[in-house]
Amino acid sequence: MMVKVGIAGASGYTGLELVRLLIKHPEVEIVTVTSETYQGQKIADVFPSFSGFSGLEFVRLNPAIADECDILFLALPHTTAMNQVPDFLKGNCRVIDLSADFRLKSAKVFEAWYSTAHEQAETLSQAVYGLPEVHREAIRTARLVANPGCYPTSVILALAPLVTTDWVDFESIIADSKSGVSGAGRKPALGTQFAECNEAVSAYGLATHRHTPEIEEEISALAGRNIHVTFSPHLIPMTRGMLSTIYINLTRDMELEALGKHYRKFYKNEPFVRILNLGTFANTHHVMTSNYCDIGLQIDRRTRRIIVTSAIDNLVKGAAGQAVQNMNIMLGIDEKTALDSPGLFP
Repeated sequence: MMVKVGIAGASGYTGLELVRLLIKHPEVEIVTVTSETYQGQKIADVFPSFSGFSGLEFVRLNPAIADECDILFLALPHTTAMNQVPDFLKGNCRVIDLSADFRLKSAKVFEAWYSTAHEQAETLSQAVYGLPEVHREAIRTARLVANPGCYPTSVILALAPLVTTDWVDFESIIADSKSGVSGAGRKPALGTQFAECNEAVSAYGLATHRHTPEIEEEISALAGRNIHVTFSPHLIPMTRGMLSTIYINLTRDMELEALGKHYRKFYKNEPFVRILNLGTFANTHHVMTSNYCDIGLQIDRRTRRIIVTSAIDNLVKGAAGQAVQNMNIMLGIDEKTALDSPGLFP
């Protein structure tokens, strides 16, 4: 029996990526797609790439759509569906939320970083942070999965093997990350217009970016102590892709070969994390359109510092692909289903 899924916000970049991935999923049937902009229009008429693949028509988001679904993906702007989530969960529907609404465990922390009250604080305790490499067992039985942000996915996966050791100075972490323009979403904005971002690389949100507490919360839980991170995001003039370069000071001497062995052991059973050969560093080209996270390692002996590079496709492992991976885990099927394909290069 096919699993029935719905996609709320299916006309955004992440929503469209969900449609692209789920259309070829052998155990899933997409039964509803929502869009406030295109309601009443067929998805194939608005987005011709889906011609011959889907005859679905966009509808308006309402709580009743959960009654049609076993799994409902929410690919919506932050806080848009926050108050509807408890209604979605009343029946048998399980929810995977790709916004930031339920990623943080504390309503106060959410309010401090998002400058708005969290109106469903009591629901936060039900949410499982959807990073499979860390929370796979909890994801299996979750009713509500908070899909991670793209920046946190790239940074947490790069740091997780280190913060579970005593080899590094936890107070020295710097994460320098660069994202393609699609990370800003499909809604028109001055900063993402071609003339504004082409042939330019710009930093933004320094010391204030909302993904900072998400990164800190997860790596602090892994380390068993509070950790603060200097996180510096940048916009780079490419459509999709994300590269994070993380710097962290060593507290002991270490050989690069030992570091590589540690990372390979840590991720040996993870189908979507690839530890690159020593001397090779992460490249966004090699993960484009795929659900893989590539990690490259180096030790700077002169400064006694580890350098970790991490590349993902921000729309796939950083959003829709990870959401499908979470769905597969929740359904108890092979988590690689509909995702096990190489990156598109060039």
